[in-house]
Amino acid sequence: MSNYPLSYKLSWLPRLLRPSLAGDRDGFAAPAATLIDPQPTRKVRLAFVGDISAVANRDAPECDPAIAALLSSADLVVGNCESPIVERPRAAIGTWLGTHHAMRERFLADALATAGIARDRLVLSLANNHVLDQGIAGFEETLAALNRLGIRTIGTVAGGPVQRHAAGSLTIGFAAFTLWRNTDAAPFEERISMRSDPAEWPRNASGIDLLCAVPHWDWEFRHFPRPATRALARRLADRGAQLIAGHHAHVLQPIERIGDSFVAYGLGDFLGTAFARLPWPARVGSIFVVDVSADPATRGAIAAYKMHFFMRLRAGSHERLVPVEALDGAPKSRVTDRLATIFPALRN
Repeated sequence: MSNYPLSYKLSWLPRLLRPSLAGDRDGFAAPAATLIDPQPTRKVRLAFVGDISAVANRDAPECDPAIAALLSSADLVVGNCESPIVERPRAAIGTWLGTHHAMRERFLADALATAGIARDRLVLSLANNHVLDQGIAGFEETLAALNRLGIRTIGTVAGGPVQRHAAGSLTIGFAAFTLWRNTDAAPFEERISMRSDPAEWPRNASGIDLLCAVPHWDWEFRHFPRPATRALARRLADRGAQLIAGHHAHVLQPIERIGDSFVAYGLGDFLGTAFARLPWPARVGSIFVVDVSADPATRGAIAAYKMHFFMRLRAGSHERLVPVEALDGAPKSRVTDRLATIFPALRN
């Protein structure tokens, strides 16, 4: 059985149909900042994207050249693999209804190529509630597919609570976990990290230039994180997570600065993960770009960050990813108005 509270379950459909702007709006940072001035001579660029799935796509998406150029400029792209990668869904009815996720290996490969994401510069988290949607065999098939594609993973129990990956000349430690699961505890927790308590993480960070948490947290279709989520972010920051990039809300959420740490609570979906037809706020996402110093004096320090907003538009059997600034008319106005509510500095 899943571990969602009853109040969460009862509110899911209303919030899906009408994503909420309710909640505490205090204390959030601007969507862009330069933190080291002058900028370091040597930098490593990280690009974080949201949830990735083929649920709303029969074919690979189209991607605006500006988005592909941005992603191809990154030394490392980090995202959440929201769907098991299988050739034939085992939960056939649930997959058809959209309650169970699945995507094919060819779809993922084509989508990454279109988006300008090199497989050897990609890290995907498997710590999410849908990862066992196609059963344990589907999970094993997913691991095999990602291995064939040459894509690195985080968020598995086998990899440990903090997993190291190279990004340019830096080593990034990733602590990926999920608060939510869609299946019984035993088979899930044997495979997928739910270790959200940073006190359980290794204290020895030797050789890690930057510690990054990748949590699957909060409640879906809410633009502002719940108090419990913000409290967890503070615990993560207090234990040394300098960068926190979250998933699961399926809508954009704000950025918060906690001391020297930065939290992007939710990046929305990178590729549609619920249904082909969704309310427009659930089709707005962001690429969170973070430049990290590789200079000896400031190695591992965050030099700058920026949110790059885009919208997923329907195009027959697939989606088109378009920068918000390329929209026009009423769609652009309503998107920019909502972004200014989530990120008030955009009004300035």
